[in-house]
Order: sequence, then structure tokens, then C-alpha cells
Amino acid sequence: MPAPASSSAVTRNATVVLAVIAAGAAAYWLAGILTPLALAIFLAIMIDGFARVLAHRLPGVSRRAALPLALLLSVLLFGGATFMVVARAPGFFGQLLDFAPKLMALIARIAAVARIRVPLTVEELVRQLDPAQYLGEIARDLQSFASTAAFVLVYLGFILASRRGFERKFVGLFPKHRERGEALVAFLRMRDAVEQYLWVQTITGLMVAGLSWVAMAAVGLHNAVFWGFLIFLAVYIPVIGGTFAGVAPPLFALMQFDTYWQAIVLFIALQTIGIVIGNVVYPRMQGRSLNIDPIVVLLALAFWGAIWGITGMFLSTPLTVMIMVILAQFEGTRWVAVLLSADGEPQSLRLRPVGQPPDEPVDAKAS
Repeated sequence: MPAPASSSAVTRNATVVLAVIAAGAAAYWLAGILTPLALAIFLAIMIDGFARVLAHRLPGVSRRAALPLALLLSVLLFGGATFMVVARAPGFFGQLLDFAPKLMALIARIAAVARIRVPLTVEELVRQLDPAQYLGEIARDLQSFASTAAFVLVYLGFILASRRGFERKFVGLFPKHRERGEALVAFLRMRDAVEQYLWVQTITGLMVAGLSWVAMAAVGLHNAVFWGFLIFLAVYIPVIGGTFAGVAPPLFALMQFDTYWQAIVLFIALQTIGIVIGNVVYPRMQGRSLNIDPIVVLLALAFWGAIWGITGMFLSTPLTVMIMVILAQFEGTRWVAVLLSADGEPQSLRLRPVGQPPDEPVDAKAS
């Protein structure tokens, strides 16, 4: 009898792998439709969590009034971010292209000191590296954010308008009380983990962007406000965001200034900000609410980035959390969730209201 059981397990695992491949292919081919929808869903989650924070923290704000207030503030912030990209991105990247030859000349001097073979002239180096190509791709991605924003707001409106029917659909999907309870716990785990992640990334992103703006303004860096905005967005991208925030502005300072001390001071300041917030503030706020293996974070960043580009990089961690929790609910896919988790217990995500520090006691009813 062991043979049939083993065969059944192999078949089940093979089905899971094929399903993952099929889902990845579908997500890639339907990226134009799914990325605005995914952004709208996560924006709706942030608005819902923001509303509960307002109702809990602000006296006199009822639960009914908190949601419209949170929606208004979120749409204003989202619209402001879109306007910032549309208004500042073209001039910003145009200035980077103007400074590119100076950066290439600096690279040529460093290569000469290090005895690295480079093209004979700076012009050849510029042509071979073609920085305009990479900067142009980044500029197009940022500008496409503006066109995507309209679809995101449309999806968001329909999601918020239909939220009253979610409870009836939930009851219809899980008519049995036990199944409904298990599904509700899984949903609360996903919601609270995603909310906590987005909440922490937003707060720490504002801290990093604000302190970085002070450092950049102190040395006189051009477009310090837009740099701060880019750093705030970059914080949502694991690993890459921190590297960008600490390295890109000093490189821009090398191109802007004739002396090196501005870039050196800025590099030291930004690295200090990143180290303090990344190793002291962030772990304190995040705690163990995600329970994702660090290697999985990197793989998820590469996977979702390949499928959905910059949008996938932004959403890679919360999407992986949601997938891990869903897979943990089924016996046939639980082994995948175990591999994705940090401690081998994918169902150990704690239920915690958004904004509650990790050291406070958890009240599942409050969720």
C-alpha cells in the first residue's frame, strides 16, 4: 500500500508545480490588466487599515466617518505622487542625461588609476555603456505610473463600492461554520500581515526620505525634493531600494559638483541613516509579523520583478505573504508554505491590529 500513497504525493506535488508555472505565465501575459488591479487591492487594504487607525487614535472620529476620511487622504496622497512624477520626472532624467558624460569621464579616471582597460576616449565609453538607454527605461517606467494611476483609481472605486457584498460572498463560499472560521482566520492573517508590512514600510520610508532630504539639501544637491520622493518609493522595494537610497544621490553629487567632498559627506550621511533605520527602527516595528525566509524575499523580488516590472518589485513581499498563508491552508500545498516561511510554521503569523507595536499583547478580536 505505500506505493499508491507515494504516487499520489508525487502527482499532487507535480500538480502544484504545474499550477505555479501556469499561474506565473498567466500573470505575465495579463500584466497590463492585473497590475492596476493588484495596486488597487493593496491601496484598498491600506485605506481600510488607515481608517481603523483613525477611528482608534483620533477621538470623536467614528468608524463610519473614518473610512471616507481615510479615502480622501489616501487619494490626495496618491494624486500628489502622480503629479510629482508627471511634473518632475522628465526634467530630472533630462538633467541626468546632461551629466552622463561627466560621470563617464570620472569612471575613465578611476579605471586609469586602477589600471583597468577602457575605451580610448570618453565618447567611446559613453557609446558602449549607453547610459541614455537605462535612464530612458527608468523614465518611461515612472511616466507609465501616471497612466496606470487612472486605472488604479477606477479599480479602487469599484472595490470600495462592492465591499458590502464581500460578507455575503464569504458566507456563500464557506457555508459550514468551521470552514468559515478557518477561512476567516487565514484572511485576517493575510490582511494583518500585509497591513503591518505596508504600515511599517510607509513610516520608515517617510523617515528615510525626510532625513535624506535634509542631508541632500544641506550639501545643495539639485532636485532634493524629488530625490526624497524617489527614496520614499524605493524603500518599498526590498534590498534594491536601500542600495538605491544610499548610492544614487552621492553619484548624482559627483556629477553635479566639481569637488568630491559633497558626495563623500552625502554618502556617509545616507549610509548612516540607512543603517540606523534598517537595523534599529525597522526590526523594532516589523517584529516577526511576516515570517518569510530572507532568501525567499530575494527570489520573490526577482520573480515578481520579471513578471510585473517595477510594480511587481513593490508588491513582491506582500504578494508572497498572501500566497504563503493561502498555501498553508491546504494539505497538498502546505509544504510550499513551509519552504517559504522563516521558521517552518507558515501559520504562525500573529493577528495584530495595524499600527500596534510588536511588543504589545495581541488581541485577535480587535482585528
